Amino acid sequence: MTRPPPSAKRAPVAGPRPVHRDGPRPITAGAVLATAVLALLAYGCLPSTLEAEETAEPAASAQADAGAAAATAAPAASATSEVLEPAATVRDCSPRDPEKDLAIDTADAVLGSVQVSRALYDCADEIGLAFAYDSEAILTLAARGIGGPLLLIESWSEPEPMTEIQRLAPQRIVAAGFNEQRLSQRLPGFDVEWVPVSPTAVLPYRAAPPERVWIVGDAEQAAVFGSLGSQIEAAALSVVMGDDLRALPPADRAMLRDASQVELHADLGPDAAWQLEVVRRGDEVPGGGLLMFEPGRPRRLVAMYGHPATSQLGVLGEQDPSEGIARLASIAEGYDADGSDVVLAFEIIATVASARAGRDGDYSNETALDDIRPWIEAAAANDMYVVLDLQSGRTDFLTQAKHYEEFLRLPHVGLALDPEWRLRPGEVHLQQIGSVDAAEINQVVRWLAGLVREEALPQKLLILHQFRFSMITNRELIETPAELAVMIHMDGQGPINTKFSTWKALTGEPDAHRFYWGWKNFYDEDFPTPTADQVLAQTPSPLFVSYQ
Repeated sequence: MTRPPPSAKRAPVAGPRPVHRDGPRPITAGAVLATAVLALLAYGCLPSTLEAEETAEPAASAQADAGAAAATAAPAASATSEVLEPAATVRDCSPRDPEKDLAIDTADAVLGSVQVSRALYDCADEIGLAFAYDSEAILTLAARGIGGPLLLIESWSEPEPMTEIQRLAPQRIVAAGFNEQRLSQRLPGFDVEWVPVSPTAVLPYRAAPPERVWIVGDAEQAAVFGSLGSQIEAAALSVVMGDDLRALPPADRAMLRDASQVELHADLGPDAAWQLEVVRRGDEVPGGGLLMFEPGRPRRLVAMYGHPATSQLGVLGEQDPSEGIARLASIAEGYDADGSDVVLAFEIIATVASARAGRDGDYSNETALDDIRPWIEAAAANDMYVVLDLQSGRTDFLTQAKHYEEFLRLPHVGLALDPEWRLRPGEVHLQQIGSVDAAEINQVVRWLAGLVREEALPQKLLILHQFRFSMITNRELIETPAELAVMIHMDGQGPINTKFSTWKALTGEPDAHRFYWGWKNFYDEDFPTPTADQVLAQTPSPLFVSYQ
């Protein structure tokens, strides 16, 4: 690989934002500095600089020679006199157990390597040495195994790694990626083992999951800090597929979920912190994962629509939840023909448009929570999704959505807004098609997204019903935050060719790419009712198909 010159600047990344479950807070920079000062005082007899032109033996060898000379010069002791052993230096260079919350600066590989070394070792018989920007050399040393700390440098003028080598007084330096002559000039008197760089080297296999995980920005950082972290049972996880931590592979999400401490050391944007909490909590959408429709994992929801108390509003009310699940499995047949995983769903009319104003004057009747609860519990027990549908009449959608907040705080419950039944002052149902503006929709979007953050929930589905352009005004202004999967659901009825034309018109708008798309089939009002093959033939492919 092409390596930058030693004088290359280190690219800063965001400072650590640790997430702790238990245990003490990370040690402070002052504590690390104090430890380093005490250690340097303890080894004050070591050479003052490694930049000296003279070639000197390492301090440990010099002490050993001095001990041998003292033993030769000592007079022989009589059998009855006390035996005086020569003063000998015996070093215990085994690593210490690191502090549980040891703070490591992963914004700077050089300083990070020194911090690990100081935290683990009073001395070292062997150290590894590589350039901080040479990930292949670092991985080579990690794969070989070092009987001491791994130290990194970027410039020979940096004092921290040079001072640390002095403090450790190693008997051997294992080096990779250096010019041999240059290194010999910089570190005279040391026994150096040269290791050829292996482009295929990888970190040693870790049998047990790491207790600590650092999230870094790219594969290069992961190689560097993974090698450092392996000394303290920490893993460095790189995020190279994008900015969304919820899209990490299942194995990586499990590692983050199970670790006792996770630190974010990459600038992944303002959403990274709460997305990490979602990963750590571990609740998934039915069918698996943290995103409703994640790339590379096609998923389609197939739903029965209606009200639990009556069969007049759709097929959902024609049976109880357990019978509904069995029937829905039959309805969903064929919707996996394109390779998608099919997730069953209930779309429940939570507020029903009414011909009468009612006590609150909103021309909408709210269904009691206890009437909906059995369906939500049955869905949770069978890995199904639930969508609560609002026909709000003369009140706003947010007011009605808050009535069902208890359910919307669950990971398997989403929300649908039906503008057909949203009335302006003076309007009544069935005399006109209702409508809603993007501004009112965005009130719901922000509130629902807030619930997702507060509860650390997986992405939640928000459906907007539409079969006429007039039903949603200023559609292009609807917000689509990362917390929600915002979908336009074409729920028109009638001749099949008319439905196809409506689909093309709605999905042909310039803003169509901002939304996911859904389709609705009617058993009685469509003629004929489209088949699964006909629905799947639409472009874009519908990801939510409901039956009424």
